Order: sequence, then C-alpha cells, then structure tokens
Amino acid sequence: MQTPEAQKSLVSEMLSDLEAEESLEAPPRGRSAWKWGLALLVLAIVGGLGSLGYATLTGSWDKRAANRFLTHPVTRGELLITVTEDGNLESAQNVDIKCEVAGGSTILWIIEDGKEVAEGAELVRLDSAQLEDQINQQRIAYEKARATHIQAEKDYEVAKIAVQEYLEGTFRQSLEKVNADITIAQANLTSAENSLQHTERMFRKGYVTPLQLDTQKFAVERAKLDLAAAITAKEVLEKFTKVKTLQDLESKRDTAEAKKNSEKAAFDLEEGRLKRLETQLKKCVIRAPKSGMVVYANDQSRGRFGPQQTTEIKEGAVVREQQAILRLPDLSNMQVKVSVHESKVDRIQRGMRARIRIQGRDFQGTVLSVANQPEPASFFSAAVKEYATIVKIDGESKDLRPGMTAEVEILIAALKDVIAVPVAAVFEHRGQAFTCVVRDGQVEKRPVELGMTNDKFIEIKRGLEVGEEVVLNPRAVLPEMTEGAKEPEKIDVDQRFGKAPPPGRGAGRPDGGSGPRASGPAPQGDGRGPESGRQPGQDNGPTAGGQGDRADRKPRGPGGAKGRGLDWMQFDKNQDGKIARDEVPEEMQRFFSFVDTNGDGFLDKGEIAAMRARFQQGGKGGPGAPAGPPGAPSTP
Repeated sequence: MQTPEAQKSLVSEMLSDLEAEESLEAPPRGRSAWKWGLALLVLAIVGGLGSLGYATLTGSWDKRAANRFLTHPVTRGELLITVTEDGNLESAQNVDIKCEVAGGSTILWIIEDGKEVAEGAELVRLDSAQLEDQINQQRIAYEKARATHIQAEKDYEVAKIAVQEYLEGTFRQSLEKVNADITIAQANLTSAENSLQHTERMFRKGYVTPLQLDTQKFAVERAKLDLAAAITAKEVLEKFTKVKTLQDLESKRDTAEAKKNSEKAAFDLEEGRLKRLETQLKKCVIRAPKSGMVVYANDQSRGRFGPQQTTEIKEGAVVREQQAILRLPDLSNMQVKVSVHESKVDRIQRGMRARIRIQGRDFQGTVLSVANQPEPASFFSAAVKEYATIVKIDGESKDLRPGMTAEVEILIAALKDVIAVPVAAVFEHRGQAFTCVVRDGQVEKRPVELGMTNDKFIEIKRGLEVGEEVVLNPRAVLPEMTEGAKEPEKIDVDQRFGKAPPPGRGAGRPDGGSGPRASGPAPQGDGRGPESGRQPGQDNGPTAGGQGDRADRKPRGPGGAKGRGLDWMQFDKNQDGKIARDEVPEEMQRFFSFVDTNGDGFLDKGEIAAMRARFQQGGKGGPGAPAGPPGAPSTP
C-alpha cells in the first residue's frame, strides 16, 4: 500500500497532465470542468484509501476514522427466532378424480380449469374406441362360452338320469326277468320230475318203452340245467353286470359334471371380462362425485434436472391408470407445503406457530407435519437436502386458491430481554466467535458467546454490554484477522481422527519407526519414503532405480547395509540360462527393455550383472520393479 506522500505525488502528476492537455487543446468550458471534477473525485478516493491503509497498518484508530465504518448499538430486548421459507398453497382435503381405465387412455374432452360444478356433472371424457372393439370381441367369446356351458349342463343332466334309469328301471327289469326264468325253470323241473315218476311206473307195468323212459329222464336233466342257468344269470346280474354298468354310468355322470363345472368357470370368466370392459367403458365418462371447484392436477415432481412437469392435463393428453386428472379441493381447509433446508429442519417441530403471507394478506397457522425423508433432489442440486413441511392455515381462508405462492415464517422461539446484534457484526476465528467493539475511539476485538439466531440478529449471551457499538464489517476493520487465518493451524491428528491402530506385520509407522521386514522380493528404496523415517542413504536393492548425481540434490546421509537383491534367474522356467519376456512377471515386463541392452529379447547373466553394477554404483539407472511394503533397515 502506498504512503500518503506517494499518493499525493500521484495526484499532483494527474493534475499537471490535465492542465497541460487543457492548455494545448483548449477544450470547451464544460469538458474542462468535467475533468477537474474527475480529478477531485480521484483525489478524494485515493486520500480516503490512503488514510484507511495507513490506519490499518499502524493498528490505531482515532474517533474520526472509527466513525467512517457502520456500527450498530448493542441493545437489550425481544428477539424472535424464526425460519422463513416459501411454499405453495394446497387444500388439506382433496377429492382426486383419477383415470380408472386399465392401461390408461387419452383425454378427448375435459372441463375448464377452475370451474364450479355440481354433483354428477360430466368432467372428463376419455377415448373409448379401443374398449368398444374389445367389448365386441368379448361378446363373441362370451356367447360361445355360454353355449358350451348350456350344452355341458344338459349332458350332465342326461348322465345323471341315466344312472337313475339303470338303478330304478333297467336293472330291475333285468332282475325280474332273471327271477322269472328261475321260476319257470323250477316249474319245468318239477313237471319233468313228475312226468319221470309217472313214466317209471308205467315202464314197470310195461306200458312204455325204454326209449320213452330215457326221453323223460333227459327232460328232467334239461330242466335242472335251465334252472341252474337262470340262477347263475341272476348272480351275474347282481354281482357283476349291475356294478359294471353302474360304475360306467356314474363315471359318465361325474365326467359330465366336471365338464359342466369347467364350462361354467370358463363362462364366468368370459362374463367377468365382458362386465369389466363394460365397466371400463362407463369409466371413460367421469362425473363429479360432489359439487365444488375443479382444479387440474398439474403437479410438478423433482427430476434429474430439477422440477419437472408431469403429464400436462389437457385435451389430447395421454393419462396412465390411477393418475390424478382433476381435484375438487376443500377451499375451507387450506395448508401450505414448504421445503425446509436440512440445516434448519431439526429446529422445526410439530405444533409450532407460523405466520403465512399470501398476496399481501397475513394468516396464522400451525406446523402439521415434518417429513422424515428429504425431497427427491435434481441433478443440479444433488447436495441440497430439503424436507417437506406442512403448515395448516388456522381459521377461514376465503379467496385462496391452490397453487398460490406463500411465504411462511415459523416461530422457533421468542426470546425476552436478551442482547442481540446483527449477524454481520460477528465473525469466527479459529473456532472462537468475536465482535469488533468501538471503545474510546479504537476498535477492540472481543470474544463473545453466541446464542440463537434468526439469520438477521444473533443472541449474545456473554461478551457485550448494552450501549456499546459493534462494527458491522469487522474483517475490514481488523485485517489481521484474515491474515492470521492464513497462518497454518496446528492440527492434533489423534484428536481429529482418533488414535492410530498398532502397526501390522510389514507396515511402517507414521512416527518413522521401523516395522518387520516384508517377505518376498521387495526392492529396497533409498530410505526416503514417507514411512521410513530415515535419512537418505544408499540402501538400494538391485532392482531399485539408481540415484543419479544432480547438482541440486542434497548430500546423502550415511547409508545402511546393502539390501538383499532379487534373483532374476528364478524366472528362467525352461532352464536355458536366459530369461524371455513372457517368463518375467507381468508387473516387471514394462522394465524388460531397460535391462535388455542388446535388444535380443532375452536377458542373460551378463546383462543382469551389468544392471546390478549400475544400481550399486549409484549412477543414473532405470526404474526398478514395483515397490513392496516398506521394510526395516538392515542391521549395520
């Protein structure tokens, strides 16, 4: 910053240049006056800045310098702690008019938005052409199923009658016939036996021939056979024919019954489909369930790129099933939905009082609910979390319409008799709150204890007295605050991140201690790693990149003992005395060309020995293999 003498010299040079230009060009009077005014303005600004810089550098202030800054008196009084957010007005009780057509439909006609309707009035007419085609096709399927069902019922009745017919008709008829045959056979047998007895008496008297006697005996035997056949026929009828025929008829009856039930189910299914389609057709015309004002359900949802409009409700718009098309709000019961930032939502509780301002009118309300989950964030505000809060408007809310913008001020606390200063008068420095107090013409930095705030004023619990003056721009008054903030702050790592766990095997320690040596072919570094804690030395493994001599490199400290090297010949899988590229591990193949000095695609013992020699000499070498876990320094 320039001294006041340098600033005065600069202004003098500017005035001289203006005088010379005016004398040479002889400009009009107005232009000369304009330039002199500009010079005076520059003089005033530079003089003020010089005084400000000088006073800042010296750290002392007189009353005149202190009065140039805005101050605010420290007072005691009432402080209202509030949270103010904007929201949208909505009805607390809405009757949603939804699309109930399966699969959605297209709006052919819709009533005007905001119109008063009576109960039963037509509100929306949806496209029904596709439904009408489906109904016509379904009626054909319904009639076919009905005809099949009727035939199945008749077949079942016939099968059921057939069983009854057999038991009460056919079987009884067959049984009576068999019984008759038995009776006749018995009568024939009795008659034949009587005739045989008479013939035998006559034969003994010599009236009949032996042939006649034999004929009569045959008649008796025949009658016996006929009787036995009749009895057997009856047994077959009762034991087998009846059972077989009855089971066959009952099976046909049961099959007919199952088919009847199946066709009945198919018929009911087709009938249900037809009824549903007819119901869907009726739902293409939506009527008002009650009287009231109609409001289009044009809601906004938070999408990836911010608030996005859902399907706009209008004629020709395609609406999905169960999508709200219209609403009938209860205008006597209104509420406001606001989105509260996550930094303030924990201060809001259910039942808190609120002041609601809508189009210049003030209403009183109560916090009804606070959401537990944040609102969906957009792509551009993914880091911003806001919670939906519902504030109910108390009393009558005439002339209010859903969708109006409302300013909601929620009362968190009403503090009585407290000291409060503007938020701009408080600043934080290294975790401590301060204010700048004007005292005896000088600015004093004073620590304070803060209380609650409403984003405009903040409560001061300790540190200020009534009647004192605080500076509203303290950082401009005390630039050492900002300069001090640039100084590196000492950080207690253990306090911030916790105690470090004990080191495991092969792991180094942040304090520079050595851990156990890692197993495996881990190349040794030069002792200057972030976990080593040693001075730069010469503890280089044969695969580590050598340290070239550079003029700007600091002298090395004493080195440790030579580390255990990597045996490259262990990769010689075919034991031919040479190592091919594909025999080397993949992570080491990128260094193959540095070792293969003759470019024949193989590494022999001479090339490996030369590489080790280069590294041990500390000259400029190629990169080594990837480093393993830090190991302990070798024992000298």
